[in-house]
Amino acid sequence: MIRNIPNKYTKEMMLKTLNRSFKGYFDFFYLPIDFQNNCNVGYAFINFVSTFHVKAFYKEFQVKKWEKFNSEKVFAFIMKIASIKYAKLQGSSSLINHFKNSRVMNQKDFKFRPFISP
Repeated sequence: MIRNIPNKYTKEMMLKTLNRSFKGYFDFFYLPIDFQNNCNVGYAFINFVSTFHVKAFYKEFQVKKWEKFNSEKVFAFIMKIASIKYAKLQGSSSLINHFKNSRVMNQKDFKFRPFISP
């Protein structure tokens, strides 16, 4: 789970940021959206294809400042700023199965749906 994402970041912006170093290394990404305010809710779910990539992601993004919107929020999985936790659901198939009956999977606009690697 990625926390403290500035609410103006879109799914496309997040994927662009992640793809700079991790393109092809994750197979699921979901940035929940508050539809009333048309912005993200401040966290996202990502599933990496191997633990090696999780470690590399942590190493690259811990305490990294967000590039846009002059936010004070950071990628930092330490102390009180943010945290990373292992989810009850592990793996893209479990995540897809979990979300398959939710309304987010039926959104007409793909920018609100999770990214699922083909």
